[in-house]
Amino acid sequence: MKNRSRKNLTKPQRGRKRRDLSRGSVKLKSTLETYCYDKLKEAKLQFGYESETFSLVDSFRYPGVYHKSTRGKDVLVDATNKVVLAIRYTPDFISHEHRFIIETKGYVPSQHTFPIRWKLFLRYLESNDMDDYMLFIPKNKKQVDQTIEIIKRHLND
Repeated sequence: MKNRSRKNLTKPQRGRKRRDLSRGSVKLKSTLETYCYDKLKEAKLQFGYESETFSLVDSFRYPGVYHKSTRGKDVLVDATNKVVLAIRYTPDFISHEHRFIIETKGYVPSQHTFPIRWKLFLRYLESNDMDDYMLFIPKNKKQVDQTIEIIKRHLND
């Protein structure tokens, strides 16, 4: 058998373990979302899971000269007059009846787009007279429990 160089050996890819996180016809994306979903149901609160998408910045065409790098290419590509995609945001849980929005966030990588998207979403809510909604970004089960308690307390006032 011929010796292979180290760089030609391939390691098995490590992937995320898939679990069945479904609740009826709803497919949840993480264990924290599943926990929050179950707690909202347990509290008998009306809500939708990823039921609404907000357009924060509309798509447009940049008319000037525009060159950009793209994944997997080492040269610049001409993107002049191409459509720049809209920026959209879909919260995890939203209730128009109880006026709350919950975005469950576990670990967020440092180069993630969420912080800027969230700020744009806050501006959207303010500009569209939705700034009376309670907003929550729980990062663990304890914070989800606290979120549910705050919502229930607010509804009882």
